[in-house]
Amino acid sequence: MGRLTSGRAGKKFLAVTGLFAMGVMLLLPIFVALPALAGGGGPAAGGPPPDVVAAQEAEGEGAEGEEAKVEIGRDVYYKTEGPAVGAPAPKTQDTAEFYPRYNFESRVLLWVANQQHLYYGSFVLAVPIFCMCIEFAGLLSKDKAMAKKYDQLAYDFIKISLTAYSLTAILGGILIFTFLTLYPAFFGYLSSIFRPVMHIYALMFVAESGTLYIYYYGWDKMKEGLLKWLHASMSVVLNVIGTVLMFLANSWIGFMMSPAGVDEQGRYLGNIWHVIHTALWNPLNVHRILGNMAFGGGVVAAYAAYRFLSAKNDEERAHYDWMGYIAMALGVAFLIPLPFAGYWLMREVYAYRQQMGITLMGGLLAWLFIIQATMIGILFLTTNYYLWQALGRMTGGERFQRYIKYFVFILVVGLLVFITPHTIVMTPAELKAMGGQQHPVLGNYGVMSAKNGGINAIIMTTIASFIWYQRGNRVPAVKWAKFGNIFLITFFVVAHLNNIWVACYGYFIPANVRIGLSVPQVAGTLSCLFFGSALNLAMLKQSRELGPIRWGQIAPRSQYALIMLATAFTWMMGLMGYIRSSVRLFWHVNEIMRDNSPWAYTHTIGFGANVISFNVLFFWITIMFVFWLGALGAKKAPVPATQPVPGAAPQPATGH
Repeated sequence: MGRLTSGRAGKKFLAVTGLFAMGVMLLLPIFVALPALAGGGGPAAGGPPPDVVAAQEAEGEGAEGEEAKVEIGRDVYYKTEGPAVGAPAPKTQDTAEFYPRYNFESRVLLWVANQQHLYYGSFVLAVPIFCMCIEFAGLLSKDKAMAKKYDQLAYDFIKISLTAYSLTAILGGILIFTFLTLYPAFFGYLSSIFRPVMHIYALMFVAESGTLYIYYYGWDKMKEGLLKWLHASMSVVLNVIGTVLMFLANSWIGFMMSPAGVDEQGRYLGNIWHVIHTALWNPLNVHRILGNMAFGGGVVAAYAAYRFLSAKNDEERAHYDWMGYIAMALGVAFLIPLPFAGYWLMREVYAYRQQMGITLMGGLLAWLFIIQATMIGILFLTTNYYLWQALGRMTGGERFQRYIKYFVFILVVGLLVFITPHTIVMTPAELKAMGGQQHPVLGNYGVMSAKNGGINAIIMTTIASFIWYQRGNRVPAVKWAKFGNIFLITFFVVAHLNNIWVACYGYFIPANVRIGLSVPQVAGTLSCLFFGSALNLAMLKQSRELGPIRWGQIAPRSQYALIMLATAFTWMMGLMGYIRSSVRLFWHVNEIMRDNSPWAYTHTIGFGANVISFNVLFFWITIMFVFWLGALGAKKAPVPATQPVPGAAPQPATGH
């Protein structure tokens, strides 16, 4: 017995040592490259090659002569001075040299390739974060049966993302070849600016690939004791690498919208951190990580809905019903703060260039934000509809049904205010008949003061629906339950009244003061989210169950709501990507490198919507293929033929 124990301990030690060594080998090239990054990235981008430098030194034009020729440039954003060690941005012309082309618009080809890569990249970034949260929830659970269910759920999540990860890499290669083929001058310039971190990005991608495959294929081998904790810790490493990759990719977008680290000619000034840390980099990081998480939750919920609708027995339906709910809850948890991150991004855009903000919110692209508001409204309406349908699987959930009509009223009114435009595109006859460009009544609801009130009312109502769902089959039994209920209701009522009051007060103060009123509105909404949810959970710690949750016993239309939720997420992501790119107008890099291609104009809203819809359709056709592959893999593990006890939680498969 002692030999057996020591043998197991030795195997664990060897496994831990081997895994640590693998992690060090994966990350070592990155740490080796960090000193060069801190020092500005080595030789100047666009500078002469080493053989030319050696020849110059041999001819007496060595370091001293070279230093005398280095010009000093002024950073266009940070206003600091530095040596202009990079080449100026190319001045392109509408020729095949700068813009090779097929018999089709090059910009649309690049648009499709870029959007598909972003869809899959967002998905494979979000899903490992979900896996990490779920796996740690299983480790911390004291209920062994529940821990196994969480473990199976995390495995199901990562299994979906594995095939998607391969497609992400393929689409990334297609995107690079599209850039090199159709926009060689622009891609060459961008690569020269970011050359100090290009190898970092590639090495991080290799590290993420290795960590992901070890994490997936080591699931069964590392399922107990210390190895299980080590396996869960690998998910942390995986997500850190994925997040850094996203931040680096965001720096390219931020540089194109708000360049820094270069002078007015586009010459690199030797400080790579300034190039990365542009005016819009931080808000872009926050906005995109929240959007990616919401999108990833929606896609996984759609997968669960697909498996639920195709399930052949009650056990499968119960498992995928639970999986769909968890994915939806995670996605919506990141959807709720997403509008606030969007406001921060727009505020930073205005602070960087007021004209860009006007183009976005009050000019050429303003109607795209009306479409965006409509999509946001669809997301929240669909979320509430799903939660109301989910009450049907709970004993006692029917007691909330009579209040749904009031919630519908608040949601619809908030949505109508949120999507009302400030001005309307009209013919001269319509303009004359209405007496001006603004409608005498509806025009009052088109300003940001009213729109902030509308979206905050929608979010607070969605939070209340979640609290309803948490109470679906439970009744608080704490001594202070009556006081807690009164306080919770009063808190939400006061938050709504505060929201309405601030929205109305905004009409009576100047615009530069009005923009600050979003702070108390957001504070009230976030208080409902964090304080209201925490208070409700505290009241439910000692609760009386009215009956079990009948997983799998939910109307099929609820699953179509999940699919609708995922489709709306996908369409809105495509729309926001189009808006971010269009705000640069005729610039590759804003005010640095001009776009002189024949497609340097803004498409009509109809054309843009058609391309976005094509991207959404193409993504869902390919992701359905991924779902199908996942279903094929699942068929290898037979589902027990026994019928589950009515109301019982889903039982996980015994193996992967």
